[in-house]
Amino acid sequence: MEIFAKTCNSDVMDGERIAARLFVGIGGVIWTVLAIGSAMVFGTSGPAALTIQIVLPLVLAVLAFAIGWFYENVAAALLFAGAIATVVWGVVMGWEAGVWGIMAIFLIAPEIIAGLLFLMAARMQAVCEMKA
Repeated sequence: MEIFAKTCNSDVMDGERIAARLFVGIGGVIWTVLAIGSAMVFGTSGPAALTIQIVLPLVLAVLAFAIGWFYENVAAALLFAGAIATVVWGVVMGWEAGVWGIMAIFLIAPEIIAGLLFLMAARMQAVCEMKA
């Protein structure tokens, strides 16, 4: 019995896709709500800055969701790049431990998990196409 046998299981593939899309969708909602709350609490320097601060997380999440719907490998690469960019951002800004913990739990880990789920679904799709 081979542990890593290439077998097509469409139920597993669908579950991976749904979970990845949920990670991206729920994450987008969370970060949009956090951006709105941040704008309300800390204020911004004008309506243009406020619009960018609130709309940017929503646009990025919708973009990742839409790309992931059709191009899972590209979405995975974008999510991994986003996780790396977040780490670079944290190093440049000199985040303290609490900020690292929050970002790791609510942004870095979900991006990595969603990216891995997209990759696994794409691999399963390739296996199913080989069997057909």
